[in-house]
Amino acid sequence: MDIVIQRAAVEHVEAVSAICSFGWKQTVAGKLSEEYQNKNAAEWYNHERVRSDIEKGSYTYVATIDSEVAGVIGGEILKSGVSQVFVLYVDEKYRYQGIGSQLLKVFTEEHKEKGATEQWVSVQDGNDRGIPFYEARGFQLQEKRKGVTDTGEMFVNLQYLRGI
Repeated sequence: MDIVIQRAAVEHVEAVSAICSFGWKQTVAGKLSEEYQNKNAAEWYNHERVRSDIEKGSYTYVATIDSEVAGVIGGEILKSGVSQVFVLYVDEKYRYQGIGSQLLKVFTEEHKEKGATEQWVSVQDGNDRGIPFYEARGFQLQEKRKGVTDTGEMFVNLQYLRGI
């Protein structure tokens, strides 16, 4: 299996949308209502928005296997020296094969070359895939942020940081 990491492009819109929508819903399943999940997935991961975000560089890289998108990472340098991971999802059938690690490595190297010295990621509290992944790569919990959705549901996002 040859994994190719490449820049996200408009030809990847459909796959990126599907992978992110499914992955995010898995992350919040049992924590946030199906109504909220469907509303936000439709807003954040609709094809028009994903296309726009790819064009402006918010979705940074995809991993492909035999030309099929297997994973995606996105983020930006928000201010001098600070890298932020916005999304990192791997298609369920390709998980635990090193794809997320490869995406994060390429993404991080690019940000280091642009002067980033620290990297942040926000993870849903209880995310039993994301939390161990990031902690194994040197991210350390800095803060818990509580909030309320527009449907009145409580949530907690964990803010993780690592030096790069």
